[in-house]
Amino acid sequence: MDVALTAPFGLLIGSFLNVVAYRLPRGESLVKPGSHCTTCGEAVKPWHNVPVLSWLVLRGRCHGCDEKISARYPVVELVTGVVFAVIALVNGLDLDLLIELPFAAMLIAVASIDLEHRIVPNKILLPMAAWGIAATAFVDAGRMPEALIGAGAAFTFLLIVALVHPKGMGMGDVKLVGVMGIFLGASIAPALLIGFLTGSIVGVAIMAKHGAADGRKRGVPFAPFLALGGLVSLLAGSELVDLYVTNFL
Repeated sequence: MDVALTAPFGLLIGSFLNVVAYRLPRGESLVKPGSHCTTCGEAVKPWHNVPVLSWLVLRGRCHGCDEKISARYPVVELVTGVVFAVIALVNGLDLDLLIELPFAAMLIAVASIDLEHRIVPNKILLPMAAWGIAATAFVDAGRMPEALIGAGAAFTFLLIVALVHPKGMGMGDVKLVGVMGIFLGASIAPALLIGFLTGSIVGVAIMAKHGAADGRKRGVPFAPFLALGGLVSLLAGSELVDLYVTNFL
């Protein structure tokens, strides 16, 4: 039942996240005009706007002009559907979903935007910070101190990193981890660890392929790795923190 409820909802939210990822960095309205081909401008008919399925039926092309439609769109929809379903399966159907699902959606949107534009928009971070505080106060007010401490600690830590290595870390990433801390609390620690570890592995792989000098020039957007860490911590952050405390403290 968890999957039956949350997976289709996630697919629909994924479709909206595609709109956010495309329009927000371009300064366009998220509401008007309706869904349309970015090449020929033809409005997308409702039966051509079914998440994932329509892209497959249309073979990844616009019905009007036959222009290719990026595979990114069904991928984002599918990833969001799967993530929402897994969150419900692992964490259960309860009020915590008011915190968990919007947080997951934010991570997916931010990762998608950073991959293409190398920015982490304040227009996403600021409303999500407000929602995180409000939802936490509503669902579990006793967790608020942990949320605020997690946000402050994560923001301060990455701010120091950004000041020491300004070319390797943007202020968007700093603000992102601050917002993540609101939602994750103490679990922001494993999220950061996973983000840095996976980002370093990819960075080393790029330098190994293109050479150290050229690899450093290419750069790697960091938000997708933070998003990965955030999703893992959302599902198993408490267990990872307990594992560390038990074995190393």
